[in-house]
Amino acid sequence: MNALPEFRTGKPRVEQGYVQPLAGIDIPFTVIEGAQPGPCLVVTAGVHASEFCSIEAAVRLQSTKPEDIKGTLVILPILNMQGFKKRSIYIMPEDGKNLNRQFPGRPDGTLSEQLAHWLVTAVFSKADCYLDLHGGDLDESLMPFTIYPRGNAASEALAVAFGLPIAIASDGKTHSISGASGLGIPSLLPEMSGNGLWSDDTVGELTAGIERVMKHIGMIDRAVKPAPQATPAFVTMWVPTAPHDGLWYSAVEVGATVAAGQVLGEVRDVFGKTLATIRSDKPGTVVYRMTSLSVNQGEALLGVGTPLER
Repeated sequence: MNALPEFRTGKPRVEQGYVQPLAGIDIPFTVIEGAQPGPCLVVTAGVHASEFCSIEAAVRLQSTKPEDIKGTLVILPILNMQGFKKRSIYIMPEDGKNLNRQFPGRPDGTLSEQLAHWLVTAVFSKADCYLDLHGGDLDESLMPFTIYPRGNAASEALAVAFGLPIAIASDGKTHSISGASGLGIPSLLPEMSGNGLWSDDTVGELTAGIERVMKHIGMIDRAVKPAPQATPAFVTMWVPTAPHDGLWYSAVEVGATVAAGQVLGEVRDVFGKTLATIRSDKPGTVVYRMTSLSVNQGEALLGVGTPLER
């Protein structure tokens, strides 16, 4: 089928299958509609196809029963299927592009641009709320955090509801959540785990966050596991990139507090010569870092979270 089922029919149901929005692209889906009217929540995972913690959380979410929700829950657990099969880091193998940098997409662009356009026009446009689950790719370790479009009060409220300890206000214009936010849809990107690893504990933390959001938007009435804190630490994130190809040697670990001017690491050549010394532009906390020894010019090395100025 080349289109998803209708999201709202007024009848309790579960529909599952594969949708083919573009030639050669088959995406698994589950649509769960409750017996009572309510909001439509869209949940995606596998934008970055080796972030397995988020994919497993989305897979488990598909077991939700219609009698347990109001409204409609739409789950696309693996958007980048070829990347999933090839254990790709970040990119879609079909065009070598990072899908989470292509929004709102183009109908006449490359495959990832066309897929982003389809998501915005055919999926996000029918939602009342959007969660794009991420899970720390094969080459990165991180603290649990959420990312939301900066200045969007409804999305900021989702970050509070989801309950991870750090919430990053993003000015990004080409991400999945900015594609949804541009349509007025509250949106949030949670990150959990790292290095492609997943466990019942980390998947459970994502699941608990999703349930808190479902409670927040009125999709479920039952009690949910409370967040460990009333409000997350709100930050912005500064991300230095590699100025050269080479080998990356981080001088800090995730969670470290750093000062402005502090050495964060070095990029060296294979003979040990230092090609670049990376210093922090700002004080803050290391929210994530690249764990890969190999690094290519332009790749993100780490992220430093600094308190959000209101």
